[in-house]
Amino acid sequence: MGSGKSTIGSIIAKRLQREFQDSDHFIEGRTGVDIARIFDIEGEQGFRDRETNALKDLLGKNNQVIATGGGAVVRKKNQKLLQKTGFIVFLDTTVNQQMQRLRRDKKRPLLQTDNPRARLEELLTERRPIYLELADLVIPTDKRVARRLATDIIKQLPDYLK
Repeated sequence: MGSGKSTIGSIIAKRLQREFQDSDHFIEGRTGVDIARIFDIEGEQGFRDRETNALKDLLGKNNQVIATGGGAVVRKKNQKLLQKTGFIVFLDTTVNQQMQRLRRDKKRPLLQTDNPRARLEELLTERRPIYLELADLVIPTDKRVARRLATDIIKQLPDYLK
C-alpha cells in the first residue's frame, strides 16, 4: 500500500507496450463499487475472495503488467498463482514513505483506524517476509522517482520479458 505499484506498473507497461491492469480497479470495474464499499458489505474475507477470482482472470492473459493489492500475497492460493504465472517485483517501501504517500488518502479500508502508522507497521511485519520470499526482484522505492524506478526495473527484467 502506497509503494507506487499502480504508477510504476503503468509506466513499465507503456514502455514495454503491454496492457496494464490494477487488480483493485479490475475488481471495482467488475462489481461497480469501490473497494471500501466491498469491505463494508462483505468484510475483508469477501474482498479477498473477489481478489483471488480477479487474479485468476488477470493471470490467465499474457503480455500484461499487473499491480496487485498489497494483501493479495497473504493467501497461499494467490501466492501459488503469482509464482506459477508471473514475474514478481516487490516494491520495498518503508512505513515513513507509505505515511507520506497515503497521508491524504481516505479510501483505504485497512487504514481507517486511530493509528494508521501502527496499522502499516503491523501489515509490513506480516507481509514483508512473504513479499521477500515470493519476489523475483526486490526494488527499494524510498525517495526515488517513479520513472527512474521503472527504468531500473526494466533493466533488471529477464530478456524474455523485455
